[in-house]
Amino acid sequence: MDFSELKARQSVMWGNGPYDRITNTVRDIHAVVLERTDPREGEKVLDAATGTGAVALLAAERGADVVGMDLAPALIDTARQLAAEKNVPVRFEVGDAEAMSYEDASFDVVTSTCGVMFAPDHEAVARELARVTRPGGRMALACWTPEGGLGQMFRMMGPFLPAPAPGVGSPFDWGREEHVRELLDDTFELEFEEHDSVLRIDSGEAYWELFSTSYGPTKTAAEALDSDRREEFHRTWVEFFEEQREGDEVAHHREWLLTLGTRR
Repeated sequence: MDFSELKARQSVMWGNGPYDRITNTVRDIHAVVLERTDPREGEKVLDAATGTGAVALLAAERGADVVGMDLAPALIDTARQLAAEKNVPVRFEVGDAEAMSYEDASFDVVTSTCGVMFAPDHEAVARELARVTRPGGRMALACWTPEGGLGQMFRMMGPFLPAPAPGVGSPFDWGREEHVRELLDDTFELEFEEHDSVLRIDSGEAYWELFSTSYGPTKTAAEALDSDRREEFHRTWVEFFEEQREGDEVAHHREWLLTLGTRR
């Protein structure tokens, strides 16, 4: 199925807002991905669907030879700016995780943190991950689980989002071990870990301010609504997160699956 029109919209949506504010809420996940893959000096690393480049920059700081690729030009622009500010050498480029421009077996390490899971064609992504990873190379995918906090958040958002395009699998299927095994078991030796990333924030209102201004799917959805529906979305969001208070703060538990693979 040709998802080119959908991906063109996604490339704009994900770049709609200062996404690095969202990146800062998953630094704990980045640390786990780096620890488990342990990129070394001189190794070739691909961070697929890199966003604003957090994992790519961390790998480059270890001395790895890093490429960061993302579908959204605005996110790549931010990643390049951050790399220049930090004086860290990373090659950031616009690209499609379903049809990468790299040669076979190009990388020693391939990572993606809550990134390639949002590409619509899961089988194409799986083929490309296997193709660009060298035999014996290492892969790590951090993906939100369907029943975890992000899956719940997207279900809450559902009535305010456009209807899903036909034939598009749920991105949260990448957070199910059985689905990942169906996609990658033939090409990678797989291991799985379950984790919880907790976002603590003052209130549901503060959470709305952060995501409605900086997280592409939420910001784009809110901007597409008329004033009454937007306020309904706002109220629904705040009420949803106020129910997740722990003491004097909201604690959003965001369960995620870490897939670790060694290329066969």
